[in-house]
Amino acid sequence: MIVDLRSDTVTKPTPAMHAAMMHAEVGDDVFGEDPSVTKLEGKCASLLGMDSAVFCPSGTMTNQIGIKILTTPYDEVICYKGAHIYKYEGGGLAGNSLVSVRLLNGDRGRISVDEIEPNINNTQDAHQPITSVVALENTVVREAGSFYTLDQIKKISQFARSKGLRMHLDGARLFNALTETKDKAEEYGKYFDTISICLSKGLGAPVGSVLVCKKEFESKARRMRKALGGGMRQAGFLAAAGIYALDNHIGRLKEDHARAAELGKALSKISWIRSVMPVDTNIVIFSVADSITPEQVLSKLAEQQIKAIKFGDKEIRLVTHLDFDDSMLEKTLAEFKKLSL
Repeated sequence: MIVDLRSDTVTKPTPAMHAAMMHAEVGDDVFGEDPSVTKLEGKCASLLGMDSAVFCPSGTMTNQIGIKILTTPYDEVICYKGAHIYKYEGGGLAGNSLVSVRLLNGDRGRISVDEIEPNINNTQDAHQPITSVVALENTVVREAGSFYTLDQIKKISQFARSKGLRMHLDGARLFNALTETKDKAEEYGKYFDTISICLSKGLGAPVGSVLVCKKEFESKARRMRKALGGGMRQAGFLAAAGIYALDNHIGRLKEDHARAAELGKALSKISWIRSVMPVDTNIVIFSVADSITPEQVLSKLAEQQIKAIKFGDKEIRLVTHLDFDDSMLEKTLAEFKKLSL
């Protein structure tokens, strides 16, 4: 039995999802003629209480398009110092949007009005870039899936807009956050100009993310998708997987969270593990003792057919998902308990 905990991107379509893909009605989406893509985009826009949506191959692309259409070259974006848009998207903010980034510490990645306010640049000072966007991430991948509540987001958004700033959300795992907060997804549209949601992480689709946006940004978003090479043709086969995921896989995310919580609790009792971050959703991050390295641990786990990834100098990350079941959890717990280093 191979147990793959490297990411929730490793899932494969369920038989029912595969059937939905094979029976999808398709057309040429670049010409706006793929009915399955149109249905997915409409579904996502309605779900998040916004006007429009654009289906893209990846979450990196939806994030990059979101920032691009909200900024002008030489602007500055405010975000958490470990934000995915800054740390894990290949320098795309600089390359695609020609913007600088103001990095904040946050509380486990959750930035606040108190942090944002003193970091907004003076528009009259030509030495400084113009602050134009506040970008949030929900959940925060670098901080073991910590999440914002809608109340926290409302305060940030209202303040940002009072200062003339736009709002972007990297919601790659937004539905994991909503599973815990019980907030209404459709309320999110009130507080953001662009929202990126990923279908191929916790929701288990094989490919794809959607940029949900205000109507005024849709044509710019489609143009940027084309410029970045994201214009797909008979993409309805992929869109059908996303529709199935939204209809059937959101409710089960709580199972991933429960298994992650069990992992975190067990790992906190192991002597060679120095610390475990709080487990809020489906991500477990732990640090190993000074006397050992993550590589040693990963090598030992690999011998038992358990896959994980290094996530810092002393850190290892585990992510639970659709294809990680109770039998795999039992195996993982047993192997960790036996592991001697």
